[in-house]
Amino acid sequence: MSAFVTAGAGFLLAVLWFDLMFDVQVVAHRGGELPESVLASIAGYYARVTTAARPMNRLIAAVMLATLTAIVAEIAGGGERRWAVWASLALALAPIVLVGARTVPHAVRLGARADSVAHQGALARSIWREHVFCAVSIGALLTVQLAFA
Repeated sequence: MSAFVTAGAGFLLAVLWFDLMFDVQVVAHRGGELPESVLASIAGYYARVTTAARPMNRLIAAVMLATLTAIVAEIAGGGERRWAVWASLALALAPIVLVGARTVPHAVRLGARADSVAHQGALARSIWREHVFCAVSIGALLTVQLAFA
């Protein structure tokens, strides 16, 4: 099962990398409103990957579910390094819940560009922070799986 968890986590980390390539634009603009060019770039990306990419955008959710399922199977299978699989569950579950509850709805909203410029900027900054957390967590999941599970 570790191979399935590792493959799923690797895929999710690759997706996060692509997201972060757009999200990183907010870093240069710490205060105030984001420039229109930055908002247009980030919002355009999220409009494509959250809405226009249907049904392919469902693949990411399927990989998240498959990765969690593989971790649960690892837990059910027992083994010597139970702490590693329980840690894996926590490291996978936290970002997956965050993405489902906040990040994806914010990305869809940002992609629609229906809010004020200030609110769009707040959404973009929130998505950036959440994606950084997710990348660290999924990276740690990969480390645990490759080194200990």
